[in-house]
Amino acid sequence: MFGCHRSTISRLFYKYRRTGRLTDLERNPRGRVTTRQQDQDIVTNHLQDRFKTAISTARVTHGQHGRPISRTTVLRRLRQVGIQARRPFRGLVLTPRHRENRDQWARQHRRMTRAEWANVLFTDESRFNLHHNDGRARVYRRRGERLNDACVYERDHYGGGSVMVWAGISLHSKTDLVVVQGNLNAARYQHEILLPFAIPHLRAAGRGMMLLQDGAPAHTARATQALLQNQNIRLLPLPAKSPDLNVIEHMWDALDRRVRNRPAAPQNLRELEQALVEEWANIPQAFIRNYVNSMRQRCEHVVRANGGHTRY
Repeated sequence: MFGCHRSTISRLFYKYRRTGRLTDLERNPRGRVTTRQQDQDIVTNHLQDRFKTAISTARVTHGQHGRPISRTTVLRRLRQVGIQARRPFRGLVLTPRHRENRDQWARQHRRMTRAEWANVLFTDESRFNLHHNDGRARVYRRRGERLNDACVYERDHYGGGSVMVWAGISLHSKTDLVVVQGNLNAARYQHEILLPFAIPHLRAAGRGMMLLQDGAPAHTARATQALLQNQNIRLLPLPAKSPDLNVIEHMWDALDRRVRNRPAAPQNLRELEQALVEEWANIPQAFIRNYVNSMRQRCEHVVRANGGHTRY
């Protein structure tokens, strides 16, 4: 008390003389601007249109006695029932035909055991850009430093070019990472990937191995199908729009992170190719094995979603 400032002591003395207490009086709570029915309408509208904005709802909603409501009020009413604004999941467009095919494929393979999935070589192609920007980069600067060299994020208008690669993974092994020069057509897929890499790897892995690939034109071409049949390769085709059923998609994400986390980022396409090959070789087989062993759960999730999107 004796350490208080003189003006503070004066205010406390005045408060005591006026109210007979030193603590603040209880304030009357501010009345709710919306009725219970309006609260329910706000929730219903946002459940019917999940991409509706809170500010648009506030503009067309009037509270009690015609009082306007704010965006914060809308967010508060939604939050009270467990609805919060979050970044949406970005998925491929799935038509009813896509969903039906995905559901049928998942039902056909949901009973496969881990030992059977161990006989599958998951393959795919992917493209990696030299320059990468996820849209969330931030720069710390003072006013007037916006155009300073140290504060400018420089990038090529076309991303600096890209590199396409192909690879395959299975429970016990992975193929080399193949850098594809130019566009990949059916002839190049056969002579630059299947014959020198995929087929020898399948045969070295033992009898009963299957090749899993998607429906890319180079994969489904008649000449490609004839080659695989002549080589006695068992094929496991994926339904369209099903990256969640091909575990190698996770390897592409891991490979991209490894390349971005290198002490020295690639400065040209040749360095990017080298970095991709090196980091691919460094991905541990145990990491791959965990994803291959998730195939039964993936099929179950697709079935539960009736062929729709899954968390994978």
